[in-house]
Amino acid sequence: MASVAYIGLGSNLGHPRRRLARALTELARLPRTQLVAASGNYLTAPVGAGEPQPDYVNAVAALRTALAPGAVLRHLRAIERRHGRRRQRGERRNAPRLLDLDLLLFGRRRLSQSRLIVPHPRMHERAFVLRPLLDIAPAATIPGRGAARTWLRSVRGQRIDRTRTAVWR
Repeated sequence: MASVAYIGLGSNLGHPRRRLARALTELARLPRTQLVAASGNYLTAPVGAGEPQPDYVNAVAALRTALAPGAVLRHLRAIERRHGRRRQRGERRNAPRLLDLDLLLFGRRRLSQSRLIVPHPRMHERAFVLRPLLDIAPAATIPGRGAARTWLRSVRGQRIDRTRTAVWR
């Protein structure tokens, strides 16, 4: 049985728009998976960065997949590695990224494993997740938190601007 998974994409190093477009192409090629939607690109200020860094380009993609959540996560990490991302223990959260792919939602499931928490534990605190998610899924619900749209008010102070560049067609 297929589930809909929502993936957050972000990059602020090495041609971020191109990197997101390539990552979407790779997501569309995952086995037993179909890319069904992708938001536009958003230019966003870094959140929680301890040092100056470039703005991010962010988007959200929807996948219809027959893969298990752990398998989707393994594919996301493999795509990140192909784009030069090296995750290391003790890696500073919110550091500049070549590519960051996060499994935000997986159907209505709630999971809490050592390397995988769904829904993403901070997605409701991030305009760069909520705004593009609501573009492609206006009725999205965050299990345990309710309608995603209700969280927009709490992140209105975070700078986020839609770009003219589409990520996927």
